[in-house]
Amino acid sequence: MHFDCVRKRDSFCIKACRHLCSKVIGVKYFNIKGVYAKDDIKSPRDAQGHGSHTVSTIAGNLVKSASLLGFASGTARGGVPSARLAIYKTCWKKGCLDCDVLAAFDESIADGVDIISVSAGPPSSQDLYQYFQTSYNIGSFHAMKRGILTSNSAGNSGPGFSSMLNYPPRILSVAAGTISRKFLTKVQLGNGMVFEGVSINTFDLKNKMFPMVYAGDVPNTAGGYNSSTCSWDACWSPCCKRSAMELCPTRSIP
Repeated sequence: MHFDCVRKRDSFCIKACRHLCSKVIGVKYFNIKGVYAKDDIKSPRDAQGHGSHTVSTIAGNLVKSASLLGFASGTARGGVPSARLAIYKTCWKKGCLDCDVLAAFDESIADGVDIISVSAGPPSSQDLYQYFQTSYNIGSFHAMKRGILTSNSAGNSGPGFSSMLNYPPRILSVAAGTISRKFLTKVQLGNGMVFEGVSINTFDLKNKMFPMVYAGDVPNTAGGYNSSTCSWDACWSPCCKRSAMELCPTRSIP
């Protein structure tokens, strides 16, 4: 199914066109089975933010004085702010069908795009060995035959090491980067010792002291947890979340 922001004048599109159509020049969605979950939006609209996030990374305009809760203030921008976007929605609450993904590849090629950016991939790297069976392999091959570059996310893991999930021979696999700065937070203990670590902390404790407990000693037993290592917020004891600072063993930066 198709939805063109210039021709289809529903109430959402009229409002969106005033701000977006200089950047987003076309939007289409694909769902061959016509099966939708409760939270799905039956249009090219972004239901949970993933599409908005990825397209702003690709071609977001310059935004001055951007920051993360006051940290890293500066000008944010996408990779190519001058680019125009044609959006092809293929994924829904229950996943992405190969037939929809391949249809979107072929539709974008027929529309004459210059570059195809795909922020999705197969559930495991094993699928990519099937060079002539999966939608990502076949679609990128079709694009390559027309001289169109396909840029694909290398995977969806981090910040630690992991294996690539997207590496067909006809695509450019890209990984996320980060800034060279670290956001440091200091914790002062009752004995005056100060520890410095990497964290994003915007809370003002107003010089009030809180007890420090080891997360493994305060599991949420009422919730059915026998231990807590800070992997999930639900496994912490509710009383400690409100009145104590928890020490969490972890191998990665939260």
